[in-house]
Amino acid sequence: MNKRLITAACTSALGVLTLTACGSGGGASENGEVTLKLVAADYGDKASNSSTAYWKDVAQRFTAANPKIKVDVQVINWNDIDSQVKTMIQSGNVPDVLQTGGYADKVADDLLYKADEVLSEKTRANLIDSFAKAGEVDGTQYGIPFVSSARAFFYNKAIFAKAGITEAPKSWDDLKAAAAKIKAKVPGVTPYALPLGPEEAQGESLIWELGNGGGFTDAKGAYTLDSKANIESFAWLKSNLVGPGLTYANPATTDRKTAFADFAAGKTAMLNGHPSLIQMSKDGKVDYGVAPIPGKTGALTSTLGVADWMMAFKDNGHKEEVRAFLDFAYSKENTLKFDETYNLMPVTEDTLKEMTGNGKHKDLEPFFALLPNAVFYPLGDTSWDAVSAEIKKSGGTAVNDPAKVLGELQKKAEDAVSDQ
Repeated sequence: MNKRLITAACTSALGVLTLTACGSGGGASENGEVTLKLVAADYGDKASNSSTAYWKDVAQRFTAANPKIKVDVQVINWNDIDSQVKTMIQSGNVPDVLQTGGYADKVADDLLYKADEVLSEKTRANLIDSFAKAGEVDGTQYGIPFVSSARAFFYNKAIFAKAGITEAPKSWDDLKAAAAKIKAKVPGVTPYALPLGPEEAQGESLIWELGNGGGFTDAKGAYTLDSKANIESFAWLKSNLVGPGLTYANPATTDRKTAFADFAAGKTAMLNGHPSLIQMSKDGKVDYGVAPIPGKTGALTSTLGVADWMMAFKDNGHKEEVRAFLDFAYSKENTLKFDETYNLMPVTEDTLKEMTGNGKHKDLEPFFALLPNAVFYPLGDTSWDAVSAEIKKSGGTAVNDPAKVLGELQKKAEDAVSDQ
């Protein structure tokens, strides 16, 4: 999923923010009308499929049903949205509703309504529970999941057939055995793609750590980067995949985009991937399979979950109007349209049920099954951005010296917490 931000100028390049929303952030007019300011990230990859059209349609239909509430829409590309939203907040031109990649910093600055203040009980109950909980800070939900993604295990069926492998591996030992067969019988192919480079070392690391009962934090939210379970996970990778040459020669410098491209080109046999790899595989004419991620003793029932977020700001005092708009925006009609338009995964139970049962999304069904048990990064902790950056920078080198590297990362994580 892309990463994130918004525009400060009232006369934006998109031209969709009207003057009524500028200045102090808008408010009620003399006739009792309220104008909400919606700022959202753009999921389109070109002007013809910009998210602007989607949100303007939602806004128009909402106002038709609620004539006293107008919605000004501003859609900003992911590269600019965070910096532009920061400028908006600093200048007092605060949005009423923001859809972007993270919420923790806004909670830390006491800018947001609680989710139960701006969502009806019906809408809150419709959120997939694992994603709703990922929006919590200290047990209170502020971040409202908007779209999701998840990870699953991909394998090349043709390569498996050549190597005499009849089913997807379920355990780490299964994966090692499959990789060894592929190395012996299908030369020129990387058996397992292990992308621990700076693009997304935190994702691949967490997947493997979850497979051994580890993870980035404990039940209380404290960082546990150098836990025994995590060190054991990297030690296993070092001894069983990296050392025997069953993956890239230097995983710590190999990015996810390289691993995905190699799989789509038939150059690697196995990897952990997200739904975008489905279309890449089809474009590359790869006969692929998708299965649960192998864990140390068996296939995982959970997966790494990723979400983008909706949030509501208190500054303009439009709580009731925001609640009406969000309840409308989270209706199945709207969420289904957005997810299908941008090939994303749902965060609401009714849309998940619809997408699972309508026959149009069979390729995604293995991911759908994993969504309710998704595990997330510690998104509610404002130190996470700094910790994540450190993991991206050096976390992949843990396959060379697990205890030393993870110990250094743990110290940096503790320093990041104390600096808050």
